[in-house]
Amino acid sequence: MERYDVCVIGGGPSGYAAAMRAIDFKQKVLLIEKSKIGGAGLYNGALSSKTFWEISRGVMEANLRLNKYTDKDLTIDYREVLKDVNDTILLRKIQLETHLLLLLRKHADCISYIKGSAELLSKNEIKIQTGEGAEKVVYAENIILATGTRPRKLPNIPIDEQSIVTSDGIEHFQEFPKSMVILGAGVIGCEWATIFANFGTTKVNIIDKADRILPFEDEDISYTIQTQLEEKGVTIHKNSRLIRMNKVNDMVEYELEYKDGHTEVFTVEKALVAVGRVTNVEGLGLENAGIKLTARNHVEDIDTQTNVPNIYAVGDLTSEYALVNVGELEGRHAIEKIAGVNPPPLSYKNISTIMFLDPETAGVGINEQEAQQRNISYRMVSIDYSLIPRAIAMRRTKGFFKILVTDDDHMRVLGMRAVGEHASSAIQAVALLIAMDKSIEEISELIHPHPSIIEGIQECVRVLKGKSILKPEVFKDTLRIRCWKDGSYYNSCQYY
Repeated sequence: MERYDVCVIGGGPSGYAAAMRAIDFKQKVLLIEKSKIGGAGLYNGALSSKTFWEISRGVMEANLRLNKYTDKDLTIDYREVLKDVNDTILLRKIQLETHLLLLLRKHADCISYIKGSAELLSKNEIKIQTGEGAEKVVYAENIILATGTRPRKLPNIPIDEQSIVTSDGIEHFQEFPKSMVILGAGVIGCEWATIFANFGTTKVNIIDKADRILPFEDEDISYTIQTQLEEKGVTIHKNSRLIRMNKVNDMVEYELEYKDGHTEVFTVEKALVAVGRVTNVEGLGLENAGIKLTARNHVEDIDTQTNVPNIYAVGDLTSEYALVNVGELEGRHAIEKIAGVNPPPLSYKNISTIMFLDPETAGVGINEQEAQQRNISYRMVSIDYSLIPRAIAMRRTKGFFKILVTDDDHMRVLGMRAVGEHASSAIQAVALLIAMDKSIEEISELIHPHPSIIEGIQECVRVLKGKSILKPEVFKDTLRIRCWKDGSYYNSCQYY
């Protein structure tokens, strides 16, 4: 029986990162992937959807300029868009697979790769079945589970990945639908609504059971995104419950019930079901190793380690943060624990997130909603992009920066939200401050490049310090400061 120091099951972002980190420690590692190296981080997920978003933004910007200077719109072929997306995926696929192939040759004593499905027979034995029907059992001192997730399907909706699709079925479209409905107003649903609205050829509807989209974010963020979507013609069915969705001839018909009890029936060409993702745990043989699952079917873990000490779980399989960067971090961390490095426990308080919407939205740390739920006193300052010279020059003034700090003289950074151009790049300095448990003093006197979007962050900090160039008493609607304590806002942090 072949023996390994580590067996990594799953070749997505977290599993691939774990295998690569194992090489650094000269561990003998086996990587098993049943489908495609790269997983959902590459196919039908992060890279593919973000490529769609980038293309759609370019089309939207071009149409805005064309409409300003001419009376014409761009004509976009969906198949050409899909070709660009697939070319992007192919480039990254070649990078990862070539990288792995060369490592298999150069470090044959360290890393092995098998394309096939894996099942735990015990806490150390793994049965592998390849696509050709071959089967064998290997032994591993340690096992890392990195099998990821897939789109959630609802039993009462006839998903065929042609007319009624999950995010996996978007690539099956042959052309832009004239109309579509999206079930789900979370990140995935709102991102795809943004993408199709940006192209300007599809009438988009969103079914939202709550009274606002993105309910986990603060109201000002969800309102900004909602406003932009509605300006592009998106209809948001708020406070609605889906009664049924089915194919009628070549169309999709759905019926909604609203809070007041009345119902409505709508007909569209396509439907996208975006109601979250479920873990890939079926057939893994977790019960054979005695691994515990949570009520939500995630693998239970403490700092990546399951209840079976030599078995680790990383990525979407365990985390509430379904993010490539988190999965990679966890995969590397698990290997370091196995190698005896004894790294400090993972901290998620400075995890940076991006939502590919319009405007682009990024965040780190907690928001106001979370602070209030946890009864954390805070000071909040925000500045609209309309006051930032670079945003004015770009003619992209929709958006704002918002920073939360502790309600004391130290003013340690609790969190930040950025909504607008360059949002994802703007939060990194603040993420570092959160990780280091530092105050805003660290960046208050930095000389930022001019003109740049991040100058808005500096002005926010100056407002908190009471020495801003622009005064909140003048720009009351676009430069705001408020404090929250003991369940309500109070005014003693108004410096002007």
